[in-house]
Amino acid sequence: MSGAPLGDLLSFRAFQAACPAGYDYGYSGGLRGLRQREFPQLRGITYLDHAGSTLFPESLLKAFTDDLRNNIYGNPHSQNISSKLTYDTIEHVRYRILQHFHTSADDYTIIFTSGCTAALKLVAEAFPWIPEGTKQPSSRFCYLTDSHTSVVGMRGITASMNVVSVPIKPKEILLSEKNRLPAEEQNCTTPHLFSYPAQSNFSGTKYPLSWIQDIQSGKLCPIKIPGKWFVLLDAASYVSSSPLDLGVHQADFISISFYKIFGFPTGLGALLVNNRIAPLLKKTYFGGGTAAAYLAGEDFYYPRKSIAERFEDGTVSFLDIIALKHGFDVLEKLTGGMEKIKQHTFALAHYTYTVLSTLKYANGAPVVCIYSDTDFSNPDVQGPIINFNVLDENGEVIGYSQVDKMASLYNIHFRTGCFCNTGACQMHLGISNEDIQRNLQAGHVCGDDIDLVDGRPTGSVRISFGYMSSFEDAQTFLKFIIATRLSKSDTEIPFQSSVTKLITESAPDDHPSFDSGDKLSPIPHIVDRELRNNLSATKTTGSWQPPEAEAESIRAAVSETVVPTCRKGGKPITVTNIYLYPIKSCSAFEVTEWPVGNQGLLYDRNWMIVNQNGVCVTQKQEPSLCLVNPSIDLKKKVMVIQAEGMDPISISLEEDTGKEAVMYESKVCSHRVKTYDCGERTADWFSLFLGRPCRLIRQSSDTKDRSHQKNTKGLASATNISLSLVNEAQYLLINRASIMQLKEHVSARLEEPLEIEELIRRFRANLVIRAPEPFEEEEWAEISIGALRFQVVGPCSRCQIICIDQQSGERNKEFLQSLSAARGKKTNFGIYLMNQPLHSSFPDILSVGSQVLPVLKENTEIQPPTSSEEKCSG
Repeated sequence: MSGAPLGDLLSFRAFQAACPAGYDYGYSGGLRGLRQREFPQLRGITYLDHAGSTLFPESLLKAFTDDLRNNIYGNPHSQNISSKLTYDTIEHVRYRILQHFHTSADDYTIIFTSGCTAALKLVAEAFPWIPEGTKQPSSRFCYLTDSHTSVVGMRGITASMNVVSVPIKPKEILLSEKNRLPAEEQNCTTPHLFSYPAQSNFSGTKYPLSWIQDIQSGKLCPIKIPGKWFVLLDAASYVSSSPLDLGVHQADFISISFYKIFGFPTGLGALLVNNRIAPLLKKTYFGGGTAAAYLAGEDFYYPRKSIAERFEDGTVSFLDIIALKHGFDVLEKLTGGMEKIKQHTFALAHYTYTVLSTLKYANGAPVVCIYSDTDFSNPDVQGPIINFNVLDENGEVIGYSQVDKMASLYNIHFRTGCFCNTGACQMHLGISNEDIQRNLQAGHVCGDDIDLVDGRPTGSVRISFGYMSSFEDAQTFLKFIIATRLSKSDTEIPFQSSVTKLITESAPDDHPSFDSGDKLSPIPHIVDRELRNNLSATKTTGSWQPPEAEAESIRAAVSETVVPTCRKGGKPITVTNIYLYPIKSCSAFEVTEWPVGNQGLLYDRNWMIVNQNGVCVTQKQEPSLCLVNPSIDLKKKVMVIQAEGMDPISISLEEDTGKEAVMYESKVCSHRVKTYDCGERTADWFSLFLGRPCRLIRQSSDTKDRSHQKNTKGLASATNISLSLVNEAQYLLINRASIMQLKEHVSARLEEPLEIEELIRRFRANLVIRAPEPFEEEEWAEISIGALRFQVVGPCSRCQIICIDQQSGERNKEFLQSLSAARGKKTNFGIYLMNQPLHSSFPDILSVGSQVLPVLKENTEIQPPTSSEEKCSG
C-alpha cells in the first residue's frame, strides 16, 4: 500500500484490501441505511470521538420513551404496584448486564453508580485495606501508569487511610515474574489491589486480560511483597467496542460507564464485584435504602444483606437503568453483537493507521507521529483508537489546538489534549515530571488549548471509531490531513511572527493618508455633528492629539521606567477604523469616534443571542448572524436591528431590569455573567430570521461576577477590570500592515484578488491601526491612544469565524488554513487590549485619526513623531 498514489489509498477498494479476511463491511452492507435511519444528527459531520462518548440511535430513544409512556415507574423503595414494577425491572436489567459480560449473579453483583469514576472511588473507599503501622503487613495499592485520572486519583483516598500507592509502568509488569515470592511467604493474607485498564483510553492498546489470573495466582507480582493480590479492571474504554467475557477473565472488580457503550443514558455506571470478595468490603456511610435497621438516637446500624442494596446509597437512577435494557436490545439488533462491533471498528482503525503512516512530505518527512504500542495488526491487542500529532516538513509538532481548529472547518470532531491520562501522555510524548510542573507554571492546565510550551507538545490528537462509524468517516479524516498538510502552498516560507528589529527607516507605506475610502461603506457611521458635540463639551476634532505636556504625562503613566528613544524617520501609528459589535457575533457598527465605558467601547457586545437552552449562539453555528446589522443612536438612545427581508426592530438602550424582567445566569467562555431577557418581540424577530427558537439577552449592569481574572501586568492590582460579553478582553486590535502581508499570502492560495476591507471585516477587530511594520504590534506591552492607556494581554488565536465572509455569510476554509500556513503553525492575528483610564482632563473618547503610542515589551518606547510628521499623517 505504501507505494500507491494517494488517490488509490483513499479508495474503498484500498480499504477492502486492508481488511482482515472474512470481514464483511458494515454489518452485511446495512451501515448506510443504519446511519440514515438511526443517526440523522451525523449528516454533514464526521464524528471521531467515540472513546469520549459514542452516539445514541433513534430507535433507542423511541423504545425508551414508548416504555415510559406505557408504564408507571415509581420509587423502587416503595411497596406499591408501580414501585414493584420498577424494582423488578431493575433486577432484570442487572441480569441483562451480567449476561452481556458472559457471567451470572452466582459470580458477580452489579452495584449501580453515577459512572465509572464513582465505581472506582467506591472500591478505594470500601477495599479492606490494612494501613501502615499495624502488627500485620500493610496493604499496597498499585496501578498502571497508563491509567485514567480516576484510577490515579484513588491514591488520594488510600493515602488518607495510610496505605502506600505504587505506580507501575507497563514494561515493569512484563518483568514482574521476577517478583514471585518464595513458598514460605505465600501464606500471607494481607490484601493488595492492582488496577489496570483493559484498553488504554490514550492509545487504544489492549493490555492482556490474562494478567487478571496471573496476578491473582501470584504468577505475576506488581511488586515484591507478601500478601494476596486482587485485581480492579477499568473496562470503560474496552467494553465500548469489544466483548468482555467475565466467565473466563474473572477480575475482582470491573468498572464501566454505560454511555461509552450506548451513548445514552449518561451519568450512569456500574461496579461489578466478584462475589468472593464482596463480603470483605467495608462501608462507613449509609444512605437511604441501604439499612435493614438503624437507630437515630443511638449508634446502631444493621446493613441490608444484598451487596448491591448495601452500597447503592439513596434511590438509584431508576429510569436511566430502565433505559439500559433498550440499549442492549437495540445494539444487538443493529449490529449483531460486540464481536462484530470489534471487527468493524478495528477494520476502520487499521486502514486509517495504515494510510496515515504512509503520508510523507516531499522531503520524505512523515506528516504525523503516531503514538502506539502496536502495529494495528491484531484487534485482540489494539482497539479503535489512533493517537498522534501532526508534524511540519521539519519534523516539528504542530499544536493540537491548531489541528482542531482546522478540523472544525471540515466538520470533523475529535479530541485533543492528554485525555485524562497524564501517565500515557508522558510516556509517549517524552514529557518529564519536571516538564509537567514547568508547563503548569507557564499557564497550561489539563483541557486548555496551550498546545506547545517552548516548542514542545503538551498533548496530542486522538481519533476513535464507534459501531456506526463508516469508511467515509475515515476517508474524510484522511482527506483533511492531506488537504491541510500536503498542499503546494504548505511549503511556502511563513511570515515572521513578529518584528525582530525596528529598522531605522520605515518600509514604504502603500496608504500614505487616512481618508473616507478606508471606511466600510455599507456600515452606518456617526456623522451627526450635534451628536458628536453632545458626547463631550470638550471634544475637539476626530484627529485630536494631546499637547506635548499632556503627551508627556501619558507616556509617564504608561511606563514610569522607560527611557524614551526616538525611532529616526519612523512614521506615526494611527487609528484608521473603530468598530463595535453591539450584539455578539452579529455585524459590525463602524464609527469615527465613540465613548469608552468601563467595559470597553460603550455598548460593545452588550447583547447576545441564545438558543432554547440558554446557550450562546455564534457564527460558528449560525454564519448568517453576520447579516444582522445593529446600529446605535446615542441621541435617541435606541439600538436599531436590521436584516435583509426583515422589518427593522428597535430596542431601548435604557436598561430594563424591573420586576417583570426575566434574569439569567449565563456563561461566556467559562465566565459567569448576569443577563436579562429582551422580551418576546425580539425573540420572535431572531427566531424568524434564524429559523430556530432563540432569544436576545442583555448583560445586566451588575457586573461584579464578570471581572477579568487574568494577571495583567502593569494595571492597578486593586482594579477588577470589567468585561462585556466578549470572549477574552475588552478590545481587539489589528494592524493594516499585517493585513496587507496576509492578503498577499491568501490571494496567492485563492488564486484570485482579495479586497483588504473584506479581510478586515473577517477579523472583527474593535481598533484597526496603521503601523509601518507588519506584526510589530506583537512586540508591544502597552499602548496609549489620547488619554486612554491600554495593556496588551496577549495575541488573539483565531478560530473558524474568519472563514466566514461578513457580507454574505458564506464559508471558505482557505482563510484559516492560509493564516496557519502564513504564521508558521499558529493562527494568531491581532492583539487583545485591556483599558485603564488615565487621570486626564480629556474625555474618554476614541477617535479615528488618533495617534497610537506603544511601549515595547523590552521596555523601549516608540516616541511620537515630530510635528512635521504629524502633518503628514493627516
